[in-house]
Amino acid sequence: MSEASLARLREVHANMKEELHRVIVGQDKVLDQLLIAILTRGHCLLVGVPGLAKTLMISSLAKTMDLPFNRIQFTPDMMPGDITGTELLHIDPESSARTFRFEPGPLFASVVLADEINRTPPKTQAALLEAMVERQVTSAGKTHPLPNPFFVLATQNPIEQEGTYPLPEAQLDRFMFEVHVGYPTLDEEREILRRTTGAKVADPTSVLGAEELLEIQEAVRSIPVADHVYDYCLALTRGTRVRSTDPLPFLKEWVTWGAGPRASQFLILGAKAQAALAGRNHVSVEDVKSVAHPVLRHRIVTNFSAAAEGITSDQLIDRLLNEVQAGAGVGAGLPGITSSAS
Repeated sequence: MSEASLARLREVHANMKEELHRVIVGQDKVLDQLLIAILTRGHCLLVGVPGLAKTLMISSLAKTMDLPFNRIQFTPDMMPGDITGTELLHIDPESSARTFRFEPGPLFASVVLADEINRTPPKTQAALLEAMVERQVTSAGKTHPLPNPFFVLATQNPIEQEGTYPLPEAQLDRFMFEVHVGYPTLDEEREILRRTTGAKVADPTSVLGAEELLEIQEAVRSIPVADHVYDYCLALTRGTRVRSTDPLPFLKEWVTWGAGPRASQFLILGAKAQAALAGRNHVSVEDVKSVAHPVLRHRIVTNFSAAAEGITSDQLIDRLLNEVQAGAGVGAGLPGITSSAS
């Protein structure tokens, strides 16, 4: 990645953050993780209690990019065709010939806000998540490509589970990040009151187009990665797999299932974007650590013992980062792991 490209990327990032902060107060870490997902073609799941501006955050992010945007409010009665589109009967006014034409659904946009994704049945969730991976929709035997770029930014309420359909782990794995949105600080909440109860509400403007975004995405992927960084990512992910031959001992007590290969891929991609945003043309272990929580938290499945002791996946990731050292020797059958006794 050239110095000019790095400088332009940092300029775009700063401009997008500035526009977003016209609407969103605080939440810098959340906004950075959203932008990293955009820069690496990843999908993102935002988890937080109601009232934390998750929907506003995503819609505002879409406004900073000159891209088609659709919001889908998921409900229990929604069917797959409601989001992917359906075949409609068309009658030619002159010949009266009848043909079926595909009418695209709201999924055909570059930025799709999947609001309360766990409110819709598994059949509809599966249709959305299939499109996330394949980036296409099949209807009546015909394939219809989705726009490029294409992002799904979904929201989920973690406290109200009545009448919901939790996403299975295999489907959660398709999201690059699970981002936790927390409460604002006292000063931030005071500023929110000032901004939202006045006569005028700010609106972000576009700072990035589709063509330039695609160029930036390619530039981010071109950033080189040293072998020891690859080994560190593998040490993190393979160490969580308690059903393999290489798990870290302390995880066996609390983990049912660990992270798969997608986790390693997203750790590298996220670290590349983090390095680029820091103005560096190389990836460090610290870049990997900075994206480890949003990449791994929804891929480490904790067991009943962890729930009983109040152990969360984030706490396990904290300890994982403390115990796995890059290039420090060999442990648990993997290069780059040093493991303390559990």
